[in-house]
Amino acid sequence: MSSDKDLQSIEQARQLVEQAYGAQKSLASFSQEKVDEIVGAMARAALADAYRLGEMAHLETGYGSAADKATKNRFSAEQIYNFIKPMRTVGVVRQTDSIIEVASPRGVVAAIIPSTNPTSTAIFKILIAIKARDAVVLSPHPSATNCINETARVMREAGEAAGLPAGAIGCMTIATIEGTQELMKHKRTALILATGGIGLVRAAYSSGKPAFGVGPGNVPAMIERSAKVTKAVRDILTGKCFDNGTICSSEQAVVVERVIDSQVRERFEAEGAHFLSKEQQDALTRVVATATNTLNPKIVGKSAKAIAEMAGITIPDGTRAIMCELAGVGRDYPLSMEKLSPILAYYVVDSLEEGCERCAQILRYGGMGHTASIHTESRDAAREYGIRMPASRVVVNSPSTHGAIGFTTDLEPSMTLGCGSWGGNVTSDNITPRHLVDIKRIAFETRPMNQAAAAEQAAARPAARPAPAVDRAEIAAMVDRFLSERHIHRPAQPASPLPHPPPAAAPFESPKEASAQHGPAPSTNGASNGRVYDFVCEEDVKRAIAAREKIYINSKTIITPAARELAEERDVFARP
Repeated sequence: MSSDKDLQSIEQARQLVEQAYGAQKSLASFSQEKVDEIVGAMARAALADAYRLGEMAHLETGYGSAADKATKNRFSAEQIYNFIKPMRTVGVVRQTDSIIEVASPRGVVAAIIPSTNPTSTAIFKILIAIKARDAVVLSPHPSATNCINETARVMREAGEAAGLPAGAIGCMTIATIEGTQELMKHKRTALILATGGIGLVRAAYSSGKPAFGVGPGNVPAMIERSAKVTKAVRDILTGKCFDNGTICSSEQAVVVERVIDSQVRERFEAEGAHFLSKEQQDALTRVVATATNTLNPKIVGKSAKAIAEMAGITIPDGTRAIMCELAGVGRDYPLSMEKLSPILAYYVVDSLEEGCERCAQILRYGGMGHTASIHTESRDAAREYGIRMPASRVVVNSPSTHGAIGFTTDLEPSMTLGCGSWGGNVTSDNITPRHLVDIKRIAFETRPMNQAAAAEQAAARPAARPAPAVDRAEIAAMVDRFLSERHIHRPAQPASPLPHPPPAAAPFESPKEASAQHGPAPSTNGASNGRVYDFVCEEDVKRAIAAREKIYINSKTIITPAARELAEERDVFARP
C-alpha cells in the first residue's frame, strides 16, 4: 500500500513539474506590468481568506492558534506583498554607464512547505515565485496537505483570472518523501526552496539542484543589565507565545545578567510565565525529548497547559510559558534544544562577556546561523553581542519571532530565513524574489587591455574637421559697419595678423634695459610685444599660446567668447 502511494506521489510530481515547465515558458515573456497585476490579484485573494486558511491550518495540524496563523497569513499577503510590489524583476533592473543588469527567471521552483507555518509559507513562496516569473510546485508536509492545497487553489484561481498561465502553480495532493525527492531532482526543476527539518534541508542540498534551505533556529535572547526589563520580558513572551512558538525565529532561551536576575524573574512571573522546580523539569524533559534526544513532535505548537498535562505536572491557570532554569547546554540538557512550543530555558551569567559565550553555545546546539536577540539600552553592547553571534540576524529590543521576519524591524520581510554557511545554507539573507532570478550583466570596457589596439582604434576614427580659416579683413570690415551704424568711432590702430615677439634680449641684458628698448618686460609665461589689439579671435589666442606670447587688450578690444575662455584659462591676456 505504501509503495503504491509512493509511486502515485512520484508520478504526480512529474506531471506537475512538466505542466509548470510549459506554463513558465509563457510566463517568462510577460511584462513587469502584467506580472505585477497577477501577483496583486493573488495577494488580495490570500488576504481575503487569511483567517479561513489560518483556521484550516490550525484544525488540520493541531499547532498554534487560528488567530495567530491568520496574522501570519496577513503578513505574507500584505506586508511581504507591499515590500515586493515595487521590485523590478523583468528586463533591465539596474544600469550605470558601464554595467547593465538584466533579470531572467530561473524556471520551475520546487517549494517544500512545513507543517508549522503551512498556509503563510505557501502564500509567501507562491508570491515571490510568480513575481520572479518562475512557475512553482508545492510539496506540502503530509500533516498539512489539505490547508496547503486550499491555499494554492485560492491563489491559482485568482492568478489565472488575471492572466497567469494554467499550470504555473501546482501543489501535490499525495505527499510522500519519495514524491518530494522526485520533485527536487526532476530535470525540469531549476531551484529548490526548502523549509523544514534538517533532514529535508540536507536532502535539498544533495539533490544536485541550486537550493535555498532553511534549517532550525535555537534562538537565545539575552537581557543585558541596561535593558528596560518590563519591555524586554513582554517582548520575549510575545515572541515565544505567538502561535505557541512554531516560528523558527521564536525565542528558545533567556540569558540574564545576575545583577538584574531577581527583577527579571519577578517580571516574568507577573507577565504569566511559571518557573518549574527541578523535579518538574525532569518530568517535562521526559515528554519534550525522545529517547534519541530529538524533539517530540507531539508537543510542537501546543499550549503551556497542554504540555504540562502531558508531563503530569501542575502549573497555575493562565500560564503563558514554562520557564526552566538550566546549568548548561547540549545533550545532557535536553531542554536547551529548539522546542517549538512555549517552553523557555533560563540562564544566569555574570557579565556581557559570559552572556555572549552562553548564547553562542545555544546557537551551536541546533541553531547555527539562524537568529539571536538582545535587549539592551547600550548600542555598544548590542554591537558587541551582534559581532560575536554566529547568527545571520540579530534582533535588538524586539520579539525575535517578529523581528527576524521583518515584521517589527527593517529586515526584508520574509517567511524563509537563510542561515548562511554557519547553518550549511547558501545564503544568510531573508529570501525575496531577488533570490529567484538570475542577473545577467552587460559590461562595457573601462580599462583597455591592449593599449596598442586602443591607439589604432583612435587613429582609425575620422579626423576632426579643421576650423575654418579666419578672414581678418572681412571681420574688421564687419566690426566697422557695426560701430558706424551706432555712430561709434573706432580709433585707428594697427592691426596685425599675429603678435610678433620682441627682439630677444642680449645675453646678460637686465630686465630694465630690455624694457627700455622693447616695451613692457616679458612675463614669466612668455614674450609679449606690448601692442594693443582691437579684435581677438580663438585662433589668435592659440597662436599666442604656441609662441609663448601675451596678447595686450584694453576696454575697447572686441573678443570672441571662445577666445576669452581659452585666453583666461591660459592667462594669455595682458593690459599695457
